This record gives sequence, C-alpha cells and structure tokens, in this order.
Amino acid sequence: MKAASMNAHPSLVVGEPIETRAAIVTEPDAMVRFEAISKTYPAYRGKPGVNALQNIDFGIPRGSITGVIGRSGAGKSSLVRLINGLEKPTTGRVIVDGRDISALAGRELRLAQRSIGMIFQHFNLLSSRTAADNIALPLEIAGWAKADIKARVAELLALVGIADKHDRYPSELSGGQKQRVGIARALATRPSVLLSDEATSALDPQTTRAILDLLANINRELGVTIVLITHEMSVVRQLAKEVVVLDAGHVVESGHVADIFTHPKHPITQSFLAEVIGDSLPVSLASRIVPQAAAGGQAVIRVQVRGAGAGDTVVARLARELGLDVALLSARIDEIGGQHVGSLTLGIPLNISGGEDAVTRTLAWLSQYQFPAERLGYVA
Repeated sequence: MKAASMNAHPSLVVGEPIETRAAIVTEPDAMVRFEAISKTYPAYRGKPGVNALQNIDFGIPRGSITGVIGRSGAGKSSLVRLINGLEKPTTGRVIVDGRDISALAGRELRLAQRSIGMIFQHFNLLSSRTAADNIALPLEIAGWAKADIKARVAELLALVGIADKHDRYPSELSGGQKQRVGIARALATRPSVLLSDEATSALDPQTTRAILDLLANINRELGVTIVLITHEMSVVRQLAKEVVVLDAGHVVESGHVADIFTHPKHPITQSFLAEVIGDSLPVSLASRIVPQAAAGGQAVIRVQVRGAGAGDTVVARLARELGLDVALLSARIDEIGGQHVGSLTLGIPLNISGGEDAVTRTLAWLSQYQFPAERLGYVA
C-alpha cells in the first residue's frame, strides 16, 4: 500500500501482506541459523534411506520465542538434533550463537552444548535422584563446586516455582512439577538457547498453559532464545512470536505468528489453523446461510482483522465510506503473537436491483486495505 493511502486513514489498522514483512530468513541477528541444510539418513537393515530435511535455510532471531511446527515425519526431530549437535547435517551448516556447531566434535562440541538447554516431552528425570539432584546433574558434569551448585539449584527451584519440592523424588511429583524440574535442569548451565521438544504434549490443558506461561516468563527475565518443537498450533498460538511450518522435510511457510494466522498460504498451515480456530460462526448463524441470494436479505462476508480496535474500525468505515447499513453478525478476537487477531462476520444488505454491487464494492474496499475476506453465502 502507498504511504498516501495509509496517511489518509490513520485510524484504520491495516495488515501488511506477509511478503513485505521481515521474514525469519532475513533476521540480521539470528541466534540459530540454518544454511542450505539437508539431512539424509542412509538405508538401514533393508529399510530405504530417508531425506528428512531438504533445502532448509532460515534464522531464529536472538531472544525470540519461535515455534517449529509440523506433522509426524515432517522433520522436526531432525531439526532439533541439528541445533544441539546430536546430528550432523548431510550438507550445509548450523550456526548457533555465532559458532558452526555442525563442525564441532569431542570436547569442543560438549562445551558448546552447555549453552543449549533441552526440555523433553517425558521429562527424562532420574528416578533415583531428588528434584534438586536432577537439576544439579549438568552442573556436576560441568565441574561446578558444591557450594555453587547448591546456590544455583536453589535459585532455579525458585525460578520455576517449586522451591518446596527440593527433596522430592520424581515419583512424588505431578506431571507439571516434573516438567518444571526439567526446565530448571535445562537452564542450569545458563544456556543462550532453550529447546522445547514437545514439552507440553504429555500434560493436561491447564498444566500446559501454566508451563507455557513459565516459559514466557523465562524468556522475558533471562532473554534466552526459545525454540518450540511441536505439532500443536495451540502451543504456537499461546507462546510464540515467530513460526516455521515444516512439511515433508521442507519449510513451507514462516513469519510472524499473527501473519501466519491471518494469511495462511500452504494447505498444511491451513489444516493446523482449522484445528485450533475451527469455524467461528455461531451455530444459529451457520444454519441460516444459503448459497443463493434472496431479495431483502444479506450477503455474509467473513473478514480477518488485526490490531486493537480493528474490528470496530472496519465496520464503522465500511458504513460511512460506502454508505452501507453493515450488520456485525458475529465476531471473534484473540491475542496471537502479542497482537490482536480477529474474525468478523458481516451482513451486507441486498435489494432487488443492485444488491450484488454493494457486495462487490465491499470486497473491493476490504482488498484495498488488505483485509482478507471471503463470501460465505446469504441469509434471508
């Protein structure tokens, strides 16, 4: 959109198309960068080789919370194992905090891995160790002094909200408490990157929200870069600011979460969003929509909006600038990626002559200001 158009309507919240935004791949200060990565697993015991990742080239901004989402087999596990150096790429480089981790081995790799924390789906705690002793383990391996370990463990238990579970064993902890121990352990050596590999998949919804809130707080307080590996768009929606969508080993879409939620391009992204958002129409309205227009009825148009107050602004300006009696049939507003994102369902009046022209003008107006819209049908 031209600057003159924006200035002419300063109160209208307009969403930029994805192409004009700074995509993840152009992030100048990336904490993690994949450069021309491919990962192929060779044939093994009669099983054919697998091209797990192909043509992967993007960066994860420093200090961000970035979601990497994909179905089973999309390549998520391979991607995360490349970040922490457990796998080597077949081609390309993986740069973590300025170091080519894919080129390291032995002691150099082990030292680099201390700056990369890992949270697991099933906690991976040692049953014979207390919560405090589980958190202390990476510090013992790193050769910390006992007094320093004791102080650091107490600090971490307080950070994750389970200071009173210091001497509890994993069998005495709930799932959420176990994951808090896992998070504390992952943070023990003060990593700059925290990898969350399906860390909430084994938890109930309420506990999941609490753990995601904890991760958000850790990101704010410590500035650690968090990479969420998940198959759940609801996790990305609640916590991430950026998202990368994997499918069959390829990055098929990436960008700010609010952009992806309002402008999904790839079918796999659209299917993820359908699972989270679903059909936002009330049943009473959806049951009345028919494919053919009727005199005196309304065309039903669904509009995607973004920004605080954007919904009210769209309805008011449509009515004023096009001279239409616009009805707001339903609305849903969520906060996604730190931005307000919503779906409005509008009723555009029809009449016996010229009614369709009002719909055409409405869709053209919405397109001019880059609000994605679709006609759902008509109501009497």
